Amino acid sequence: MGSRRDPIGVFDSGIGGISTLRNMVKLLPGENFIYYGDLKNAPYGTKSTAEVLRCVRGVVAHLLEQRIKALVIACNTATGAAAATLRKELDIPVVAMEPALKPASELRRDGKILVMATPLTLNQPKFEKLMAQYGAGAEKVPCVGLMELVEQEDEEGARKYLEGLFSRQDLDRVDAVVLGCTHYVFLKAMIREMLPEHIAITEGNEGTARQLRRVLQRADLLSDAAEGSVTFETSGDEATLETMRRWLARKDPGSGPA
Repeated sequence: MGSRRDPIGVFDSGIGGISTLRNMVKLLPGENFIYYGDLKNAPYGTKSTAEVLRCVRGVVAHLLEQRIKALVIACNTATGAAAATLRKELDIPVVAMEPALKPASELRRDGKILVMATPLTLNQPKFEKLMAQYGAGAEKVPCVGLMELVEQEDEEGARKYLEGLFSRQDLDRVDAVVLGCTHYVFLKAMIREMLPEHIAITEGNEGTARQLRRVLQRADLLSDAAEGSVTFETSGDEATLETMRRWLARKDPGSGPA
């Protein structure tokens, strides 16, 4: 087990997990974070479970070399493919994402819940269990290619994609939309503009940050520092590191003036 000043490892297949990182930095400003974007192997969402697990193990091995005290899987796809395995293999706390279907189910009246996610996330046994518990009225909406549009910062392409997706739905009969991929959270303001006011939007970032704090408290690993740090790393082009730093503070599409 690590010490309080050791860093927390956070990873995603790309840049989307920075939406989760933002919540964690805000809630735990004294912590040191290492964020790893596995861009060389992105996207995870169209790979097999075995392929994703192989990629994840490589990332985790790298982070463990830096004496991380906890691991956050800031990726719904990687959570479904690898979280249970990692919890068996590692002796540090592992905090993972899952689509925010439970809070959406609590907001449902008589309408549908649209669960937007990658194909692999929606086909994982972990998600099927979630559907069995909280999936009344829920409809899977695989969003092939949307993650890539976010990575490319193609705001117009993302807008057209979402307009097409929502045009195929009777939105008067929808009560909630679940953003089941950390990348989609960067489009939350844009999605809010497109949807009628009665439709709730749920995502798992804030809940994941709170869970990390609970886990660190239980393990007596909360940092006692007044100020922490964020370090970015990637398996891809190192020019992406500056993009990552910019995304941590970025204004999201559709969010209006900063």
